[in-house]
Amino acid sequence: MGPHPAVAAIRLAVRRVLHDVLTDFHRHAGDDRPAAKHTAHAARSPRAEAVPAGGARAARPERPGAPLVLVACSGGADSMALASALAFEARRLGVRAGGITVDHNLQQGSALRATEVVTRLAAMELDPVEAVAVHVGREGGPEAAARDARYAALDAAAERHGAAAVLLGHTRDDQAETVLLGLARGSGIRSLSGMAAASGPAGRYRRPFLQLDRQTVRKACLVQSIPVWDDPHNIDPAYTRSRLRHEGLPALEKALGKGVVEALARTARLSRDDADALDAWAAEAELSVRDGTGGLECAALYALPPAVRRRVLRRALIGAGSPAGSLFARHLEEVDRLITGWRGQGAINLPGRVEAMRQGGRLVIRQS
Repeated sequence: MGPHPAVAAIRLAVRRVLHDVLTDFHRHAGDDRPAAKHTAHAARSPRAEAVPAGGARAARPERPGAPLVLVACSGGADSMALASALAFEARRLGVRAGGITVDHNLQQGSALRATEVVTRLAAMELDPVEAVAVHVGREGGPEAAARDARYAALDAAAERHGAAAVLLGHTRDDQAETVLLGLARGSGIRSLSGMAAASGPAGRYRRPFLQLDRQTVRKACLVQSIPVWDDPHNIDPAYTRSRLRHEGLPALEKALGKGVVEALARTARLSRDDADALDAWAAEAELSVRDGTGGLECAALYALPPAVRRRVLRRALIGAGSPAGSLFARHLEEVDRLITGWRGQGAINLPGRVEAMRQGGRLVIRQS
């Protein structure tokens, strides 16, 4: 008898991602054998997985030089399900698997919970496992500040351990919430594309569960008797995402019917394809609108489609030192008017002490 359908679903999702990680790892190592052959080798190895009746597992079939994959685990249902699936599949594929939990120090007893998560990860035979405490600032609001601190800690852990990838437990429901938040901000098609299946430096962050709903993931924990911790922040109406999760999305489903989450996740996939194509177009177009000195020619910019032109402007502003996370649609619209609605206006001040001005038919972007 096979595993419960929910367990099978999360394991399959993780298996696919690990195959991708193995393929990338061996390609970069100069080994062009496909991951499937490495997997078959691991399965035939005398060290391959064996599960006795008592439930104790044999040693993981790691090969010398096998990649390390970490799971970012908060102790919640999504990340605990992910950790269990990684532990299971890593043994089968000969991948080294570890876990990291980030203590944000935002709640009483957070250090104790982080220790408990480490204990649970170690019980799954993940190695290395560690808890990392961070200081959460205030810039961008509490949610953004916590996210920035968390990713900084995960980046540092990945570098410290030499991890090939870090798995994140975002589900299809998280994706739908991200799309709605982007829609509310009016940030454009890139914001509507939500979270990528792979992101970060060299695709470090992988999200195996983006095609799975939160209910499936929680069910996988239930049937495996995996203890989970429900973060009270997830039901605190002080947080925008919490209000959207418990009030906004249910109201949409009541008004529009079931299937809203699936439709929003599908919108994310389609938007990402479009945004990627436009970004590639903008990268090529940027070369054609620069003059011999590297300056941007306003006439050439004017001739570009608006979606491409604004991407070229965004690339130029970021290149001049304006932080990507601080550049909003209103900034780009103001700079765009120097091209499309020139009336002699002066320099525009932008985040990162960058200024944009029009001089003699050229757009000048520089540090102020």
